[in-house]
Amino acid sequence: MSLLKKIVLGFLALLVVIQLFRPSKNISTEIITADDISKKYELPQNVHQILIKKCYDCHSNNTIYPWYYNIQPVAWWIANHVKDGKRHLDFSVFKTYPEKKANHKMEELSEAINEGWMPLDSYLWIHKEATVTASDREAINAWIKGLPIVFEKHEEGEQH
Repeated sequence: MSLLKKIVLGFLALLVVIQLFRPSKNISTEIITADDISKKYELPQNVHQILIKKCYDCHSNNTIYPWYYNIQPVAWWIANHVKDGKRHLDFSVFKTYPEKKANHKMEELSEAINEGWMPLDSYLWIHKEATVTASDREAINAWIKGLPIVFEKHEEGEQH
């Protein structure tokens, strides 16, 4: 057997074996948890639906998994992506955030959609429906501006 054939067979065997090791799924029994952002702030239905449709996959306890999640190592990549997204902002536990953190997250949400760095391009490649439209942005920003929160002032060039 040639070296190339051994390498290809070894690679295929590895792909088969890694299918047995799957990360746990990020699925709660309820889409809107007791600590959901809608339990902290009055949230217009249209804005909540925008957040659910365009943000909750990576920023809540309820990810809707595509068929390709069943293929390793894709599932590991998606699980890590969701874990990282929830580390930055988790709408499912938003009510538990201290006030200062919650205010900062609202400021970051506005920045993320206004500057276009959320949703991530890599997510939008397959999830075109998650594109934040101008009307989505306007609705979210209007809602945030109406919240009883005070954003911190940042110096020019300061990281936040």
